Parts: sequence; structure tokens; C-alpha cells
Amino acid sequence: MPFFIELLHGSTFLFVSFLSVLGLMVGSFLNVVIHRLPIMIEREWLQTSQQYLYPDQTQDDLPVYNLALPASACPGCGHKIRFWENVPVFSYFFLGGKCSGCHSSISGIYPLIELIAAVLAVIIGLTFGVSWQTLALCVLSWSLLALSMIDLNTRLLPDEITLPLLWVGLVVNSFNVLVPLQDALWGAIAGYIFLRGVNQLFKLITGKEGLGYGDVKLLSVLGAWLGWSKLIPVIILSSLAGIILVTVFAFIKRFNRCEICFGLCISLAGFVTAVWEPMAFMLFV
Repeated sequence: MPFFIELLHGSTFLFVSFLSVLGLMVGSFLNVVIHRLPIMIEREWLQTSQQYLYPDQTQDDLPVYNLALPASACPGCGHKIRFWENVPVFSYFFLGGKCSGCHSSISGIYPLIELIAAVLAVIIGLTFGVSWQTLALCVLSWSLLALSMIDLNTRLLPDEITLPLLWVGLVVNSFNVLVPLQDALWGAIAGYIFLRGVNQLFKLITGKEGLGYGDVKLLSVLGAWLGWSKLIPVIILSSLAGIILVTVFAFIKRFNRCEICFGLCISLAGFVTAVWEPMAFMLFV
């Protein structure tokens, strides 16, 4: 492993290639998480509800459904996806964007997520080099990508991702990887208190919920990873992104204020805040 690290240090091309391949592979896994995790959560909610409402009726015969099982298959014809049909990006274009069984169209969102995951990793790698910061921010950025897409599709920010991500951020910064642990701890607290306070104030004034509690937890996550001092630019950028999103939706006449994905805005703001300062330093110094 030390020899491989030395190779990455010595060759920018090899480093970028490694990050690209790793990002594509992670992106392929994120597609599974984005699609299956909301279904898993819904099934769990349904089972819990049935246990309370109908305690005498068991649901032990439900088929297994998790991130590993059942094997990936075409939703149209049930064709089992073979390994060579599951190579990130390349298989999509090799198959012409269609299932090899029934020739129905495959959504282009799958290769797009894989490409985005790779691009995020390359941007971070070129900014921070071969370092623990690169590894940490790749984990954070890939998690934010999954959360953003789930929020976009379902208006959910699952605790199954946000809560572990919060603790991982604190553990990472206990080694001073991104910020000192004290900054991370107060960042997590401040992020939660700020959006929770805004939500309570909005509810007091209007009688309605202004934000989902997933958004509150997500800002706390970014505070744990980036520190309290980075929350101000995150809040400003996410607010600007929200305004732009509302404007675009209104322009195309699809605006529904109840369906604005603020988690997507927070995630985008978090990534930009994490990489902008060192990237700007590299560009202008």
C-alpha cells in the first residue's frame, strides 16, 4: 500500500485515473442506494404500522429486499443484469441505453450519477492532493450526492445516511483531518440549532412547517464535517441555490413551494464551501 501511495504522489495522471475509476464504481453503488433505500424505508414503515394495527398478522414471508438482494434486474422484463452489463457508464453506451432482454429504455440518470461521482472525486483530488482530506471529502461528497438524489425523488433525507454521516464527521475531525474536533462539535450543534430555530419561528408565524427535519440534520452534518465557521457560507449559498431553484421552477410553471428540495441546495452549498477556498487559493496564488 505505501508503494501504491507513492505512485499516486508521483503521477497526477495515475492519481486522476484512480479517482475516476473509484468514483465510477462508487457511483454505481450509489445508484443502488438511491433506488432501494427509500423502498426499504417504506417497507419498514409499513411493517411497523401493521405490527401495531394488526399484531396477529405476521409478515415473515415477505421477500428479502436490501442493498444486496435481490440481484439487479430489468423492471420491465425481469432480465437479470449480468456483470458485463453493469460496468459503470460503459455498459450503458455499449447497450445503447436499452435492456438487452426487452430493449426497453434505461434511464440516463444512472450513468449521470456515476459520472458525477467520478467528477466530484477528481475535483477534490486535484484540490487536496493525495491526502486524508481527499478521502474524507470524497466520502462526504458521495454521501451528499446520494442524499440529494433521494431528496429530489422522494423528498426524504434518510436518517440511515445523515445520522451515521454526522458521527463519521466527528470521528474524522477527532484526528484533525478537516477541522479541530472542537470546531466540528460546535458546528454540529450550531447547524442543528440554527435551522431548527428558523423552522420553529416560521411555524410560529405561519402555523406551518417551513423545513423538513432532514434539512436540519443535514446542516448539522455539514457543521460536524466542515466546522462552525463554514456554516455561514453554507447557509448563504444554500439560500441562493433555493432562490434560483424556485425561480427556475416558477419559470417552467412547475413550481410547488411544498416540493422544493432544500436538501439538494444544502448539499451543493456544502460541497462548494468545502472545496472553494483551497481551490481559489490554487487558482489565484
